[in-house]
Amino acid sequence: MPATLTEINVYPVKSGGGTALRTAELLPAGLRYDREFMLVGPEGRSLTQRDTAAMALMRPSYDGEVLTVTAPGAAPLVHKALSGDGDDGEPREVLVHRTECRGIDQGDEAAAWFADLLGRECRLVRFTGRRETRRGGGVVRFADGYPLLLVSAESLADLNARMAGPLPMNRFRPSLVIEGLGAFAEDGARLLRIGGTVIEAIKPCTRCVITTTDQETGERGREPLRTLASYRAGDGGLLFGQNCVPRTVGTLAVGDPVEIVESR
Repeated sequence: MPATLTEINVYPVKSGGGTALRTAELLPAGLRYDREFMLVGPEGRSLTQRDTAAMALMRPSYDGEVLTVTAPGAAPLVHKALSGDGDDGEPREVLVHRTECRGIDQGDEAAAWFADLLGRECRLVRFTGRRETRRGGGVVRFADGYPLLLVSAESLADLNARMAGPLPMNRFRPSLVIEGLGAFAEDGARLLRIGGTVIEAIKPCTRCVITTTDQETGERGREPLRTLASYRAGDGGLLFGQNCVPRTVGTLAVGDPVEIVESR
């Protein structure tokens, strides 16, 4: 069977839930609207599920103009995005981990909605400006370090076979899921053609406590990190999936053929 693209996921708000798409536009900074927004604390540092597991319960969607977020027990937030043009939102310096970048503050109403939901002071910002990846010569918005995360369905099947109970793919929050190349085939690939686009795998993704967070309940356990530690430990941590940058742009669709153009 030929290898294919089986999932496309965007995460309009960093560390919020994902939106599964059938088609998506691939841009130099990743999938359109991916990690367009981010929550920051009073000091401007990004908030993520690492420190606020309840963010897993947020279900954002964004159409380029209006951000809608739903969450259990809360009335939906329907927010017209502020662009920073004229008096339309104030720019501010923010941090993604230790990387400085800029965001447009989305105003008091959005800030109050998220603060009530999460029980902590925070502001919503929208990405602006330019942020470069540390390696690979790419650009990225508010994602941790790279615009795309690629995971093979067989890699998850291999991991699940080693655990007492299987976990869904959403624990790993991939941008793209492929099937048909075999378990951990992404580790040996450098360039992959997906449909009419080409992406480059830059470095393995080191996994954190977010993978132990149930994306439906916000509850945490010990897996999959315990099992990954038994066979996927590498330089820098526990490895699962590949961080990638686009080398060409275009439209992606579920069902697109996938092939390895160049191996490592």
